[in-house]
Amino acid sequence: MKECIHQIKQVLPPKSWSEDPDIIAPYLQEWRGRWQGQTPFLLLPGTTSETADMVKICAAHKTPLTTQGGNTGLVGGQIPQGEVLLSTLRMNKVSTPNLDDMSLVCGAGATLQAVQEAASKAKVLFPLSLASQGSCTIGGNLATNAGGVHVLKYGTAGELVLGLEAVLADGSIFHGLNTLRKDNTGYDLSRLLVGAEGTLGIITAATLKLSPKPQTIVRALVALESPTKALQLLGMARGGGHLSMFELMARIGLDYVTRYIPGQTNPFAKPAPYYVLIEWEFEQSALKNWCENILAAALEAGVITDAVIAKNGAEADKLLSLRENISAAQKPIGATIKHDISVPITRVPDFIRRADLAVLKHVPGCRPLSFGHFGDGNIHYNIGQPENMSGEKFMALEPQINDIVYDIVDALAGSISAEHGIGILKTAQLQKRADPTKLRTMRQIKKALDPDNIMNPRVLEV
Repeated sequence: MKECIHQIKQVLPPKSWSEDPDIIAPYLQEWRGRWQGQTPFLLLPGTTSETADMVKICAAHKTPLTTQGGNTGLVGGQIPQGEVLLSTLRMNKVSTPNLDDMSLVCGAGATLQAVQEAASKAKVLFPLSLASQGSCTIGGNLATNAGGVHVLKYGTAGELVLGLEAVLADGSIFHGLNTLRKDNTGYDLSRLLVGAEGTLGIITAATLKLSPKPQTIVRALVALESPTKALQLLGMARGGGHLSMFELMARIGLDYVTRYIPGQTNPFAKPAPYYVLIEWEFEQSALKNWCENILAAALEAGVITDAVIAKNGAEADKLLSLRENISAAQKPIGATIKHDISVPITRVPDFIRRADLAVLKHVPGCRPLSFGHFGDGNIHYNIGQPENMSGEKFMALEPQINDIVYDIVDALAGSISAEHGIGILKTAQLQKRADPTKLRTMRQIKKALDPDNIMNPRVLEV
């Protein structure tokens, strides 16, 4: 590795790398504090060409690389454990949207928020929306095929990309940036790189798909008794193709937010077991009465028990902040075992019921919390430590709890990773649960594109 680093220093300008521990330190800390990394060398390429030069040298010396975007990942894949660390943050240019093609080109290091703002300035929409959008990057979003709150209308990050530019494991550049909606010329390499978590190549730029900007957004928070009622409400709310958000929140999650996040309040006088945050988008003038009629019908049918419709943008932001702050609000309660799962939408109520019963039986007093993207079947299922148990003792139970939760997911034909990826956190579970043919094919693809296993070598570990 020393010779590799020496050669990079000879070839690349000083602004493209660092050995300074103070500069490197922030890149080594996972934001929740679960993983602490180490690396002898930080690469900071400013262009695809520089990235290719770096990778060619690493490939020649068989020196492993870990790639990092905004360092907002939740499964540890972005934290190096001795590998050279390559950050894409300097490759952050965002082009002016092309309104004829309804597309936008950006560097992998551009933040999601920067892309959203560029689109909004041109009066169009890039609909990917995540709580971490101020710091997460497009390259990371695509490498993990991120989801977010608008998947049920617009799809995942992978469905919002038209083409990619990437550096492969031998340092060659894949020139896949285009605005084509149809390109039937063999394997779609851009799609292969999406969701590969940096194991097949380093995404350096992307052409993104834009959408018309809705003229009106109506957002509401409703109270209801159970996930089964939420499923009924989903059927009532998605008619007409206007539904863009349908987020479930268990009462305990909203309690955490209002207790631990300053300025957050529950808009309902009487608490409910569950809440759903709903958003409708309209490309024409406001159709608020249409939304009110749906909620009135749901109230009359006993599907919901109460509802609040935002009167303006400020109120809409307040409702959304209740959902977006759930993750942050869990920190004060102590240790939490987190799961990012998906099941068929019709089976979400069954998953929550079965998982709650099972984890409470295994760890009496633990605090299960279901929240997230009910509208597309992706639930974040987090379990807080019992108040009378130490965090260390509780986290020692993580393997057992994971098996309990994932066994239920398997029984319901679901996935153990809906939008966060496998990283290093779930590699053993992937080996245990994935279809053998899928795993074998993944190994063959990895071997073909990265025969020396230098690209994110600990991630996925197929």
